[in-house]
Amino acid sequence: MNDSLKNLKLRDWTETKAHSSWQIFKIMAEFVEGFEALAKIGPCISIFGSARTKPGHKYYELAMDIARRLSDEGFGVISGGGPGIMEAANRGAQQANGKSVGLNIQLPHEQFANPYIDNDKSLNFDYFFVRKVMFAKYSQGFIMMPGGFGTMDEFFEVVTLIQTKKMTETPLVLIGKAYWSGLFDWVRKVMLETEHNISPGDMDLVQIFDTAEEVVEYFRVFYTTNKLRPNF
Repeated sequence: MNDSLKNLKLRDWTETKAHSSWQIFKIMAEFVEGFEALAKIGPCISIFGSARTKPGHKYYELAMDIARRLSDEGFGVISGGGPGIMEAANRGAQQANGKSVGLNIQLPHEQFANPYIDNDKSLNFDYFFVRKVMFAKYSQGFIMMPGGFGTMDEFFEVVTLIQTKKMTETPLVLIGKAYWSGLFDWVRKVMLETEHNISPGDMDLVQIFDTAEEVVEYFRVFYTTNKLRPNF
């Protein structure tokens, strides 16, 4: 590598380091805003799922039904703030006059705040990792509807926090046995039985349901003996 190229790379790296230092303040501001806003809202359940699921689809309608029923039980509903399943969750909460929270993320495509979030409960984030901390800290339960890579990322983050006891025991529910069964067959056969990369008890960290009634009853029973509080 010649000297001019070395100097160019060094200059670029120095500029990147300077930018990273200033980034810290933006990250801190997102944490402070999120903590202050969500601490005031009270017990909430987060509902995750695909941004691409359209109104009328069975999973969109099921997410709305679950959100309505949880709101009737006194829980607020948190979504990722965007379209699809996120919109369905906020829409169901508003229909039941429940608290409807949206943690929106700025993306170059696909993500925009849906119209069913309460005006005083809509937060915007630039950083995925800050946003995920908000979900993890302030949700008294997690519901994973069918979704793509983002939903899988959120699911595995949450189940890892519960498995490693970095989060208090918190209900984690997957909706749609037909959607999730292939993944969990692989988890059981390969992760658990063949490679021994998880323990048998880890399979009990997750519940898989098909109906809104099952979900609400599970949360109702869980919180007859467990406290409602932030997770860490």
